[in-house]
Amino acid sequence: MIEPVSSNIHQRLLALLDEQQACYRVMEHEAVGKCEAVSEIRGTALGQGAKALVCKVKGNGVNQHILAILAADQQADLSRLAQYVGGLKASLASPAEVDALTACVFGAIPPFSFHRALRLIADPLLFERFNEIAFNAGSLEKSVILNTADYLRIAQPELVAFRRQS
Repeated sequence: MIEPVSSNIHQRLLALLDEQQACYRVMEHEAVGKCEAVSEIRGTALGQGAKALVCKVKGNGVNQHILAILAADQQADLSRLAQYVGGLKASLASPAEVDALTACVFGAIPPFSFHRALRLIADPLLFERFNEIAFNAGSLEKSVILNTADYLRIAQPELVAFRRQS
């Protein structure tokens, strides 16, 4: 059983960003499920969107949860993620695991891990094309647009190319 993370991730995230003196802005908008639609509402490029996937890697003695972050215009190659972690296969976590590890509904997960059992890995392409990244911030109705360098400094994700190669 996973010990649940404390709730109100949105407030926790903003407190962290303020404490770390990050350059960011918050946007409130209607809840939309698709990355394309929310990036249009935000006025940002699709590739600036930080898509967060809660994954489970198993096999080879590995049983680990990963918060995998990649650009919203890319697809994840979960086998590359599993290989990096040393496991045999990776899959998306169950809704119950996502809830316990992030306290967020799918689509509202920010690219920050607030749970000690959730390892943060990000695909470097997200940070190579734009000065800012955009993401839903613990709520489907609230987005944060954050300076890319500030994200990398504060979140300190492991950088691993795990996007699907075309």
